[in-house]
Amino acid sequence: MTKLPKVAVVILNWNGLDFLRRFLPYVCASTYSNLDIIVGDNASNDDSVSFLRENYPQIKISINDQNYGFAGGYNRVLSELDHDYYVLLNSDVEVEPGWIEPVIQLMEKDISIAAAQPKILSQSNKKLFEYAGAAGGFLDIFGYPFCRGRIFDSVEVDSSQYDKSSEIFWASGAAFFIKRSNWLEMNGLDEDFFAHMEEIDLCWRLKNNNYKIMYCAESTVFHVGGGTLKAENPFKTYLNFRNNLVLLQKNLPIARAIAIIFLRFWLDLLSLFKYLLDGKPKNAWAISKAHVFFIRNIARNSAKSRLIPKHTFNKNGLYSGSIVWNYFVSNKKTFTSLKKTF
Repeated sequence: MTKLPKVAVVILNWNGLDFLRRFLPYVCASTYSNLDIIVGDNASNDDSVSFLRENYPQIKISINDQNYGFAGGYNRVLSELDHDYYVLLNSDVEVEPGWIEPVIQLMEKDISIAAAQPKILSQSNKKLFEYAGAAGGFLDIFGYPFCRGRIFDSVEVDSSQYDKSSEIFWASGAAFFIKRSNWLEMNGLDEDFFAHMEEIDLCWRLKNNNYKIMYCAESTVFHVGGGTLKAENPFKTYLNFRNNLVLLQKNLPIARAIAIIFLRFWLDLLSLFKYLLDGKPKNAWAISKAHVFFIRNIARNSAKSRLIPKHTFNKNGLYSGSIVWNYFVSNKKTFTSLKKTF
């Protein structure tokens, strides 16, 4: 009998005691037989670690000496593991007993599949897709991320419209499956991202090395979302705008990156003015700070990213139109309403 691949489900925790209490029992009820569950703690100052030690002696705890964010925290914890597959799972995710098996089966069928995600529904309303990942992630021509099942603030009801597994552009960090060999090949997550879009960067680097990113429709998890930083938090705004520009610089061919980033600066300026009009000056200032950071670090990001020849620029999953135009002007609120130009 063929031995099942060894899987590590790794939950990165930072002051998430309430989420651990609520959702860790579901993870421990997983039916995959060759499984280890690890909690990596980013220097929490609540009672998370003592709670785990008292109630879950079977779970390995890896403690970081400070909060390294999503990227740095996972890099340090996963460097200690030698499993065949890593599953990066948010602490605010409810899983079903057989959630792991379909994803591993899908990834085992094709050596070129490096990463994958399950269907992600809302934990508070299990008929709706969840904002962070839904049925798989895509990027538009200007680098704006969106998902099947969620475009901007429009979230679809799950009516089995995305019940076929397929290739996507990026997999959500809320429930992110990756082969260890590919994680090591890419040197993990870029720690300069700290949090937000680091999984998109990793997926894009994988795609530019001819690997596939998949959505597995046969597995479903339920995500609370926004557990660490709320949607309107200025720091979250800063990270999203900053990291999106870095993402483009690192992964696009240089000429295309220059053109797209120039246009994005103007589009970001419109977002800045909208925040001001909405009475949110801190969010507007966050966009300005993101631009300053990006300009000051252009040389740094150029040095750490290799130039990508045109023939290795993987466009599979990139939407050739503008999701902003289609959503706000053409009133196309669902993925299926977009022209199939991926």
